[in-house]
Amino acid sequence: MFSKFFINRPVLAMVMSIIIVIAGGLSIFSLAVEEYPQVTPPQVVVQATYPGASAEVISSSVASVLENSINGVEGMIYMQSSSTSSGSLNINIYFTNETDPDQATINVNNRVQAVLSSLPQEVQRQGVTVDKRSSTILAVYSLFSDSPAHDRIFIANYAAINILEELKRVPGVGDAALFSRQEYSMRIWLSPDKLTKYNLTPAEVIALVQEQNSQFAAGFFGQEPVRKDLDFTYTVTTQGRFTTPQEFENILIRTNSDGSSLRLKDLARVELGAEDYSVNAFYNGRPAVAFGLFLQPGANALNVAEGVAKKLEELSQTFPEGLQYAIPYDTTSFVNVSIKEVIKTFIEAIILVVIVIYFFLQNFRATIIPVLAVPVSIIGTFAGMYMLGFSINLLTLFGLILAIGIVVDDAIIVIENVERLIHEEKLSVKDATMKAMDEIASPVIAIVLVLSAVFIPVAFIGGFSGEIYKQFAITIVISVVISGFVALTLTPALCVSILKTHEPKPFWIVKKFNDFFEWLTHQFTDKVAHAIRRGVFYVILFVGLIAVTYGLFTRVPTGLVPAEDKGMLLVSMQLPPATALSKTTEMASFMESTIRNNPNVEAVMALAGYDMLSSAVRTFGGTAFVKLKDWDLRKEDNQKSQALAQTFTAQLMQNPNAVIFALNPPPIMGLSLTDGFEMYIQNRTGGSIQDLQKYTQLVLQEAQKRPELTGVRTTLSVNVPQYNVQLDRQKAKSLGVNVDDVFTTLQSTFGSYYVNDFNLYGRTFKVSMQSESEFRETPNDLRNVFVRSSNGDLIPISSLVTFERVIGSDILERFNLFPAAKLMGDAASGYSSGDALKAIEEVANQVLPDGYTVAFSGSSYQEKNAGGTGTIAFIFGLVFVFLILAAQYERWLMPLAVLTAVPFAVFGAILATWLRGLNNDIYFQIGLVMLIALAAKNAILIIEFAMEAREKQGKNIYDAAVEAARLRFRPIVMTSLAFTIGVLPLAISSGAGAASRHAIGTGVIGGMLAATFIATFFIPLFYTYFARLSEFISNLRNRHE
Repeated sequence: MFSKFFINRPVLAMVMSIIIVIAGGLSIFSLAVEEYPQVTPPQVVVQATYPGASAEVISSSVASVLENSINGVEGMIYMQSSSTSSGSLNINIYFTNETDPDQATINVNNRVQAVLSSLPQEVQRQGVTVDKRSSTILAVYSLFSDSPAHDRIFIANYAAINILEELKRVPGVGDAALFSRQEYSMRIWLSPDKLTKYNLTPAEVIALVQEQNSQFAAGFFGQEPVRKDLDFTYTVTTQGRFTTPQEFENILIRTNSDGSSLRLKDLARVELGAEDYSVNAFYNGRPAVAFGLFLQPGANALNVAEGVAKKLEELSQTFPEGLQYAIPYDTTSFVNVSIKEVIKTFIEAIILVVIVIYFFLQNFRATIIPVLAVPVSIIGTFAGMYMLGFSINLLTLFGLILAIGIVVDDAIIVIENVERLIHEEKLSVKDATMKAMDEIASPVIAIVLVLSAVFIPVAFIGGFSGEIYKQFAITIVISVVISGFVALTLTPALCVSILKTHEPKPFWIVKKFNDFFEWLTHQFTDKVAHAIRRGVFYVILFVGLIAVTYGLFTRVPTGLVPAEDKGMLLVSMQLPPATALSKTTEMASFMESTIRNNPNVEAVMALAGYDMLSSAVRTFGGTAFVKLKDWDLRKEDNQKSQALAQTFTAQLMQNPNAVIFALNPPPIMGLSLTDGFEMYIQNRTGGSIQDLQKYTQLVLQEAQKRPELTGVRTTLSVNVPQYNVQLDRQKAKSLGVNVDDVFTTLQSTFGSYYVNDFNLYGRTFKVSMQSESEFRETPNDLRNVFVRSSNGDLIPISSLVTFERVIGSDILERFNLFPAAKLMGDAASGYSSGDALKAIEEVANQVLPDGYTVAFSGSSYQEKNAGGTGTIAFIFGLVFVFLILAAQYERWLMPLAVLTAVPFAVFGAILATWLRGLNNDIYFQIGLVMLIALAAKNAILIIEFAMEAREKQGKNIYDAAVEAARLRFRPIVMTSLAFTIGVLPLAISSGAGAASRHAIGTGVIGGMLAATFIATFFIPLFYTYFARLSEFISNLRNRHE
């Protein structure tokens, strides 16, 4: 007898428990803290640059080559790329959760290297990079200055040289990057009229700059082998690359016969400028520079944010006077606050549970026992989590809160039984404890096994939802196993040490409570007897209840995880295509001031020229990061981020010149850019991009008619005005003009031509050449630009080319090798993400012709994939519980009586969720799996006692059932109330992250109440049926033997 050993050696039991607590306590400090476990798929990013090329050229000559090679790399789920007219290509490859990000990066890189030689020469010269990083922005930082001497370019380069490089070395930072390419560049602004005057062409100037601004190695004086009698060896140094604008201005273009010379400053203006001028940023209305921090896959967000904050604080001590930084967008503040909220809930739960226990046990000494036993199991769990490599996150904490209720149960069952035996059979404390442990050891072990059996199979579901289930399930299993051990060792040892035989006098409230409870037990026993006599009627009720449950499941919307108020918003802005940056900047400041006037807003960081939804630089796009005030200051419903997003969108949409959306960030960082759904329409026909646009617009029009959808939009835009320039190659050849020269000249006039490099501050920057702005405003400026023919004449480019206005797209996306249009949208209020996915899919299937298909990405992909996992987990749970109970009872029928309690719990859970207007999401499904175990636990207590009364005391089946119901009513109500009240703070909490807590708390409470107050009437009834059936079968067997 296991418990007897510890009843006789209470100190040993206590020492073992103290060791468990110490192990757990030490583990708490070494566990990582995060919002969700690593559920986001690893991601590898391939980047290439082709300056001056259009989106279509990049898509067909760079993206398709790389994608065809990368496609099918081990562990890939899907691949998405975007090519932009600003000359950049981004390919994102997503991998399954099990993939090692480093290995994935190596595999992708190998495939990129294999086709590098077939890419255009200029792309190879710029280089193709392969990085692992999560595309989620961990935080956005802004730098701004009070000093007029600090312009944006100075701030950006100060950041690039002194801040970003330091931050990249903070452990866990995947990347730190400016939103704009404002690194220094030596800008040579040519004046075409002066070139003509001196009979020069841009191509000749480029050649001269390249010739004079380069590194030379001149050698040594007296380098070996030399004569023996030389004493010294000298290194010869010379002026190589230039570093200042003055040195570039003095580059010699030619010398004249009269001895005078023509220098670069006579033809052009030279300044130290920026590489790119296409993004303007503002922080609370002041010019600023923004940079984003990205996490390494698998890094812990909170540790990284803390490390970065420390580093920045340290660096800011040495900032130039006037320079300041701010954090307009920080995803970790929500995690910090919501984890604190959960811990607060956790403490509330423990306090409430203690009060409930006191009411039932009515004895301070008895109440001390569970109060000592519970922390052992809960704190000990952290040691188990540490060994399994889990982190402290929302799921493991929810697991622990739910575990409080279960863990208390084990202690209560033991104490309640000991107390009952002391008072009813007048035994001494030690004898009562021994006898109680004999009776109760078997149900306690059964309950531990059943709870483990429900959760362990869940841990083997792979993928995204499997990862979420696993952390939750295993946490509960660890705490339940420790709790079972404690119930068999520490609790009986404490009973012997603490309990007394004389009864304490209860308070007045407690007296009233006793009278009420005795009356309730009496009523309950009568009703149970009545139910057993009217069996058929109750069986019909049972069938009806199952039908209603099924009906509710079809009514309750589905989702992945609830949308949270993260304390910030993203704003996306689009002006008419090809709008100039100055107009976009004006619109961005209008947007920013509108949002900043709202009392719920703390800060706004606006970027003009950067389109976040397509992650690309576009002159007519803009983005803003809005930081809302603290959750405590925003208690009302209309102050929640979802409501504010709608308010802002409505306000900003009144401006006719731009389309502006305010969006919620995604519930799980790293799965998507924004809350809502994300999908691609793929064109597999090989048809034109115009066809894709046509069908995408049809889908958008139909989607507007659906009540479930709101804010459906696409990033595909094929009506961006452009100019198409055609070179008359025959004429060029007949005049002796080199085709290459024509395009170099065009690029160095209208684009910015990368000449070569120069050194400054110990780094290498680019030298760029471009015409002064007044010479490149319209196509007519081509008249002033000349190329040299083979016989030395200057030929105007306008005589060789024709141009026409066309429309085309400035960003082309591809998804899994096919050209695609990305659609994004949200579920309308009152609908869930599951409804929205169903609606958009129906619309697409209805509108799209053959050869066009739909593919989901981001959180939508995971939601589609997670669809069946809840059901699988539930079925596995049921099967395992059945098998474990069959093994314990040595019968095949009795476990079925236990499982009849489960439908009641499911009914209660879905009813509560439906009444509160919540979704059937991953949290709800976790709760359901948990309810199997809890409902079965109540039933085990009744059926164990009924079987004992029938077999050992020889009562008839009816009496055994009624007696068991009477005896176990109190502990069942007690444990269930302890559990329900422990979970109550989850269901009614507010503040950061409340939506997740409501999602899990509501279903569990509803199910538990139903399992306690409805199922307990039915269980004795089903027990009588199964007992009769099993006796009937054994009689048949006996007859045939």
